[in-house]
Amino acid sequence: MSRQNLTDGKLIVVEGIDGSGKSTQIHLLEKWLRHAGIDVFKSEWNSSEMVKEVTSKGKKKGLLTPTTFSLLHATDFADRYERNILPLLRAGYIVLADRYIFTAYARDIVRGCNPEWVKGVYGFALKPDITFYFKVPVDTAVDRILIGRPKLKYYEAGMDLNLSNDDYESYRIFQSRIIDQYDDLAEKEHFTVIDATQSIEKQQKTVRDKVLSTIPNLRKKVGK
Repeated sequence: MSRQNLTDGKLIVVEGIDGSGKSTQIHLLEKWLRHAGIDVFKSEWNSSEMVKEVTSKGKKKGLLTPTTFSLLHATDFADRYERNILPLLRAGYIVLADRYIFTAYARDIVRGCNPEWVKGVYGFALKPDITFYFKVPVDTAVDRILIGRPKLKYYEAGMDLNLSNDDYESYRIFQSRIIDQYDDLAEKEHFTVIDATQSIEKQQKTVRDKVLSTIPNLRKKVGK
């Protein structure tokens, strides 16, 4: 959707597979902006209180089909978008989104949903000012995820798709297919692609440089 009727706010999105480090990067960006006294709000995927409990129950009981999974996430997104994202953009905030509509495009299409149907469901959403895509090899991602917890989550590993009886192999297949979708989206939607195998500091510098080049009036506020 066009941003022509929006006011002064800016929408910055991070995308990438689980274990790409995108959440770390958006957290650091949020801290940097807040320290400079900039009005900022962060929204996370699948965090609407209205939908969270239903989604959690569906996951625990293994009841989610690709279509119900898609519609639950779309409901979650629509609630957060109408309550937080859009009003704060209109109020001039910088809104940071840890996953946006592109997560749905990638995951739902891999799960077998019709691509045009998925995009139509999210047709109301504004186009971001910047979309960072943190690209990382699958094996690196799984190593990162397993630090601090013993096993992969059922849906995270794509076990609902019967790709493999082994959750690690299922994860690799599922997330590899999502990477393919992200790579396609990166070209079509003009993502800023970041090598997520680089150091955290180097990635963050690239993120900040891109933000400052896109929103030049921030330079005085952040001291650059």
